[in-house]
Parts: sequence; structure tokens; C-alpha cells
Amino acid sequence: MKAYEFLKERLEMSSIDNIVFHPVMFRLREEGRKEALSALLKEHPNTKIFDTIRSQLRELVKTKKPNVTYTDAEVDQKVEEHLNEVAIKEYGVWVYYPWSERLVHILDEEEFVELRTNRNKYKITDDERITLSKKKVGVIGLSVGQSVSLTMAMERSFGELRIADFDDLEITNLNRLRGGIHNMGVKKTILVAREIAEIDPFLKVVCFHDGVTDENMESFLTDNGKLDVLIDECDSVDIKINCRIAAKKHRIPVLMEASDRGTIDVERFDLEPDRKILHGFVEHLDLSKLKGLKTNEEKVPYILPIAGVETMSTRFKASAVEIGQTISTWPQLASAVTLGGGVTADVCRRVLLDLFHQSGRYFIDVEELIGDPKVEETKAATVKTEPLTWEKVREIAKKVTFTGTKDPVTDDGTIKKIVEAALLAPSAGNNQPWKWLFDGKQLLLFHCMERTLSIGDFRHMASYLSFGRA
Repeated sequence: MKAYEFLKERLEMSSIDNIVFHPVMFRLREEGRKEALSALLKEHPNTKIFDTIRSQLRELVKTKKPNVTYTDAEVDQKVEEHLNEVAIKEYGVWVYYPWSERLVHILDEEEFVELRTNRNKYKITDDERITLSKKKVGVIGLSVGQSVSLTMAMERSFGELRIADFDDLEITNLNRLRGGIHNMGVKKTILVAREIAEIDPFLKVVCFHDGVTDENMESFLTDNGKLDVLIDECDSVDIKINCRIAAKKHRIPVLMEASDRGTIDVERFDLEPDRKILHGFVEHLDLSKLKGLKTNEEKVPYILPIAGVETMSTRFKASAVEIGQTISTWPQLASAVTLGGGVTADVCRRVLLDLFHQSGRYFIDVEELIGDPKVEETKAATVKTEPLTWEKVREIAKKVTFTGTKDPVTDDGTIKKIVEAALLAPSAGNNQPWKWLFDGKQLLLFHCMERTLSIGDFRHMASYLSFGRA
């Protein structure tokens, strides 16, 4: 905390918040900055200093003439010519990161950007880089959103990034978010802003630490100029829908990645101002009830059309019936989040550069693209499934560990009523693809595969929905 207080006092920062996730620049040829840096180092003697400016300059002069092969001596000579009698310690900019007490000596902005993006050429041309540097992108939700934000920062696909999330980093986030265990309890917005600053301190990042709300939606979309692209990766159903309504009003295109089957939605409200939100999938729902949704049961009718019941992966569908039972929320894997971040960053860049103009839902299903050869459906339909006998059901039940409450329902009459109610759930051709067993502590549901080999239950999709309804 001393570093923040010092910088606020000596550098006249308006608020400590300004430097919680923003680095501080010292250009030593500017008046008073050399003294300010000296005072900082005296106050914080354990500051770690990283000075590779000569190496950066050597790389810079070599990239300016890639068709010339210099000797080491010639490179050194070119560096001296480039310095033009400026002391190397005063060349460029010293960047101080208060959260880690690191001081890094780098090239100043123009040369830093030129050198850092050198390996982008010509997948991104110089003119395109300049165009992207003027673009504003907003990201709501920092799970997939973290991956998108960092990928775009590495490619330098924006000039201003607005990020919104109200959550702190928790241990359960570490299965898909990049961050050390020492960062638990830190706001996700701050973590992303800090990491971007450590990649490129010249990029502008604006944080909405409370997430996007009905109260700040307009600010997020329009303050300091309207967003050029909105990327929605939030979990809140009402914000997911309301941000599209607002984006449509302002004619801002919206992207969303679902972390399942590489699903990405593109809604070009900039080109199609009358386009229905979420491709019309939620048109049949009463959106006025969004604010009142509390339980998973209330949210599922809204979530499923957004996610796409017919196009979800089998495991994702199976997970839906476990939410609120054996898991607390939708599962996500780091591999899917990383893939989604890369795909979304790529699509966003092409939208910003006016290279892609379509709306729609797209899939990059890795399991389909890279997987074992599929059995022909005609052959699969003839496969005989061994009947699920009651003997097998009881044998399996013995291996199931009880995970219920301390006071389970044990009354046979109540259990019978529960099962009778569940049996009313619709199923393909009324095939009722289940067996139910009460083991004295818990009620178990088994999938009778022999009942589901029909055209009305293709790949058991209808059965999975029936289980959820039951």
C-alpha cells in the first residue's frame, strides 16, 4: 500500500484507484520525472528493476532493415546512431507496476508498438493496425471474456477496452481462468487490466468493477464514444438480453461465445438494425419477467433457447439436469474457454476491419473435426442394446454413494407420488426411457437404452430432455 500512497502524493494522482491496475510512466527527459523516480526507488528499495532497453534497440534496428544481415558490431553502431547522443538510461520510458513493485525500462509508445506487433505482419497490415488502434471494444463477463481480452491485447486489436465483471477470483474459477492462487479475492476486472498492462502498458483499459447493470449500461456502451463491438460473456440472463436490446438501439454488433462445441453468435445490429435479438430464439418468452428470475428452474426456459437445445453437446445437456443437484452452475473447461477466446478475438478483429459482415450461429466443434470415424447411422440403429434388468439396476445402486440431505425422504407414499409425477414427463413416442429405484435413502433414475433406439430419439437427445423434464 505504501507504493500507492507514495505515487498518489508525489505524482498528484487523483485517486489510488487510478494506479491499482494502471502502471505509472516515467519519461526521464521530462521535467521532474527523474527526481520522482529517484524518490520512489529510495522509498521502495526492494523494487525489482528490469532493464533490457539495449536489447530492444538492437531488435528494433534489425527489424527496420530485415533484408540486411548485420554483424554484432554493426548492430551496436546502428543502436548508437539511433540514440543520437541521448543517454541510454534516459531513452524510452520507465514503467512502474505498483502491484508487483516492478520497474521496467522499455521503448516509448511508437517504437514499442512497432516492435511488439512486428510479427503480426502481414496478417495484420500497418494500416489495419492503425485502424484497430482507434476501435473501442466492450467485454461483459471475464471467464471466456478474460481469454478474449488478453488475446485481443496481444494482437493489439483495440485502442480502448471496457471490461465489466462484479466477481472476485475464486478457487473454482481457476479451472478456466488464468491467474495465480495469490490472486484469489482480487476483482477479475483488476486481474485482466493488470495482465494487459504487463503485456502493453500503452493500451487503454476501462474497468466496470460492479459489472454491467441497468444503471450503467448506457455508460458502458457510449461513454467516451460508442463501442464498435460488444462481446457478451456474462452469466446473468437479464443482462445478456438487456445488453442486446441496448446494443441494437445503438446499432452495435454483438458477439457471444458459449464454451461448448466452439459455438459463437454474431449479431450485426450495425448492418441489420431490425434484426431480432439472439436470432429470434427468445421471441416466445416474456422478457418482462427477467428481473424476477431467481431459481435455476425459473431461469432454464430462458437459458436453453439462448444456448440452443438442439445444438448443445451431449455432455452439456446431461449437465443441465445436474445444476442445483450435484453441481452449482454450468460447467466450463479451460480448453473450450481458450479456444473460444481465440475464435472470438479473430471474429471481432474482422468485424472491426470491415472484413466480415454476416450474422448467425457458428460452430467449431473439435470433437467433430478431430475424432474417431463415426458409425453410419443406419448401422447404429440396428445395434442391439442389452436390456437393463432390475438385477442390474440393484447391483449398480449398491455402488452409489448417498449425497442427499441429513433428513432424506423415506416415506414410500411420498416417493410413489414423486415418481408418478415424474412419469408424466413427455418422451419420444411415450417410450418412457427410464427405470426408477428407491434404495431407502435416495431415488435413482436409470436410462433404459433399449427403449431409446428409434428415429424419434436420435442419439438419445429426446431422452436427455425427458430426464430433465422428469
